[in-house]
This record gives sequence, C-alpha cells and structure tokens, in this order.
Amino acid sequence: MDEKSSPSRSRAAFQSHSFRHFMAARFLTTISSEMQSVAVGWQVYELTHRPLDLGIVGLAQFLPGICLFLLAGHTADRVPRLRIIRTCYAGFAGCSVSLLTFAAHGLRSAWPIYAVLVLNGVVRAFNAPASQAFVPVLVAAEDFPNAIAWSSSIFQTATVAGPMIGGILYGLAGSPVYVYLSAFVCYSCAFVIAGRITIKQSAGARPVAASTRILFEGLSFIWRQKLILGAVSLDLFAVLLGGSVALLPVFAREILHIGATGLGVLRSAPGVGAVMMGIIIAHWPLQTRAGIAMLSCVGGFGVFTIVFGLSHNVVLSLVMLLLAGAADTVSVVVRHTLIQLSTPDEMRGRVSAVNTVFIGASNEVGQFESGLTAQWFGAVPAVVLGGIGTLAVVLAWGLLFPGLRRLDRLLPATERIDSENADVRV
Repeated sequence: MDEKSSPSRSRAAFQSHSFRHFMAARFLTTISSEMQSVAVGWQVYELTHRPLDLGIVGLAQFLPGICLFLLAGHTADRVPRLRIIRTCYAGFAGCSVSLLTFAAHGLRSAWPIYAVLVLNGVVRAFNAPASQAFVPVLVAAEDFPNAIAWSSSIFQTATVAGPMIGGILYGLAGSPVYVYLSAFVCYSCAFVIAGRITIKQSAGARPVAASTRILFEGLSFIWRQKLILGAVSLDLFAVLLGGSVALLPVFAREILHIGATGLGVLRSAPGVGAVMMGIIIAHWPLQTRAGIAMLSCVGGFGVFTIVFGLSHNVVLSLVMLLLAGAADTVSVVVRHTLIQLSTPDEMRGRVSAVNTVFIGASNEVGQFESGLTAQWFGAVPAVVLGGIGTLAVVLAWGLLFPGLRRLDRLLPATERIDSENADVRV
C-alpha cells in the first residue's frame, strides 16, 4: 500500500491533541453560524419579501471585514491567536443572544437584525485570520495538507448539519427563537473546548511595532506572489459572480415550493458534496496537476450553478448544489495549502486577513450582488448570469496567470521551487 494513502497517513493531522480540539470547536461554531444563516435569511424574507434584503444580509456582515482587515491581521500577528479565537467565540455567543432577544419580543423591521449582523461581522473579521493562521502551528509541516483537507471536510460537515438543524427547528417551531438559542449553546461549548488547546509556541505573540508598512505587508506579500494572487482572486471573482446561496430562500419559497425545512436541505447540499470531496482528497491527495484541477473544478462550479438556476426539479437542484460544493472544495484545498505553506509564520495573520477579505468579498458581497441582480432581473436570470460569469473568469485567469495552469504539486514554496528546477534540469 502507498504510504501517502495509507490509513495512518490519511489521518495524520489527528495525531495532534490540539488539532482535534480546535476542529471540535470549529465544528460547533460553524454549525451555529449555519443555523443562524438559515434563520436570518428566512426571517428577513418573511419580514420584507424582497430579494434585495437578502443581499443586505451579506453586505452587513462583509463591511466590517473590509474596514478592519488590516487591523485584524496585524492583531493576529501580535496577540496570541488562541486568545483572539476564544474572545471571538464569546462575541459570537453574544450576537446569538441579541438575535434571540429580538426574535422573542417580535420584530416588524429587519434593521435590528442588520445591526446584529454588523457586530457579528466585526467578530468574524478578527476570528477568521487568527483561525486560519492558527492551524499550521498545531500540526507538523508535512501533515499540513492533510490537516487542510480534514479541516475543510469538518467545516463542510458542519455546513451540512447546521442548515438542516436550523431549517427543521424553524419549521417545527414557526419561529427562529430555538435556532438562536441552539446557536448560543454551541458557541458557548466551543469557547470551553478551545480552552483545552495547548500549543508549544505562542502563535501570534510577537512584539512587532505597529506601522503603515507592517499593516500593509500582507497585501504586498500576496501581490508579489503571483501564484497565490491568481488562486485567491480566481476564487474571489468566481464565487462573487456564481454564488447562489443568498437566493436560496427565494428558490425554496417561490420556485421549488419546499418551505423553511426545504431551505435547510438546500443550504446543506453544497456541504454534502464538499464533505465527500474533502474525504476523497484526505485519502488520495492531489499529487500532480493541482492547478489544472483547480481551474477545472471552478469551471464546473459555474456549470452546476447555471443548471441549478434553470432547474424547477427539487432533486436536480439538490444534485447541482451538491456537485458545486464538491467542485468548490478542490479550490479551497489548493488555495489554503498554497497560502499557508508559502507564508512565513510571522506574517500568516496579515496574509490570512487579506485572504479573509477575498473570501468575504466572494461570499457576502456575492450575496449582495445576487440580491441586487435578482431584484432587477429575477432570481433565475441572476443565478444563470452569475454561472456564465464564473466560466468567463476561469478562461480569463487561465490566460492571465499561466502559473496556475503549470502548478503541479502542493509543496512549501522552497520545495516547490527546488522541484521545478529539478524538472527543468531533467
């Protein structure tokens, strides 16, 4: 049996006690976030009946990130990252309590929800770079690609469970109260579990003086590393144009007619595909032609989005969302592995903060773009046009960033350069 695909190597990351605890905490926080997303989307659409307001949900959570990403990245490189993560978990729990309070007392306007989402976005702005930069110190360098694959699978498993639980609770109770209560409990448990993590080095605790140059180093680093720039920007524009998640309440209510519980199932479908693909990659890693695999899968994401937009059949729609989630996972694994293996630890917070902004732009601003275009043209044309835009981005990026096409193995930067030089000599 090939050592790289043996059962022990496929679970190598779990040999780390701290990695196991961090994954458990992340699983709970992701479930909470996904439950809340379903409840917020359905609650807002019930209050306003406008697709544009579903776009504002995404925008409210993204704006704090774009305003704070430089500060958040610098903080992740100066303050112990575990301390940041636990503080953020407490902040998430506080936001759930606020949503719970509003829901219990009844709402006639969506604006109080938007206010809480802005606060939630502030917490996310600090949590994301600290969490992304935290994983490399929990496992050995040779196990990091395996850790990313499992991290993606665990994250996506939570994105399957969270919407389904949220949709079922909302559907049974006819109210988001129990959804927000459950989210608060999960965030609180994650806070406790994160307290059991121990690390050998004080990740992020470096006495670096704040300056404009230091704050912008993450942006400068990504701009210089054209391979990373191409991978990150590919995901940004592809998901920005091709994302359909924000409009799922519209499809569930008006096109597929499956209600709040059905919305939870729709939201879970991409996660199912992502979990399946993540497990496949964990057992059979991308050994060669990682760049071509990434470009092909992002193109597939666009195709599946188009078919979903045109579908009026529940089963076909679910299958397309599942395949889109599987395709997106390949891009996630390649992108995150490239970034973390190519970035010095003392800069990982700032670089991860920039990456978080790109991800936030693709997801939350993508939600706003979907809501806006759906308001103008309708939900179906908005999703189909977005999928076509994703295909155009893949073609353009294949030409603008030839390094992506040539990317072969996922290795640390120095090893990748040595490998390329060796191939040239041969």
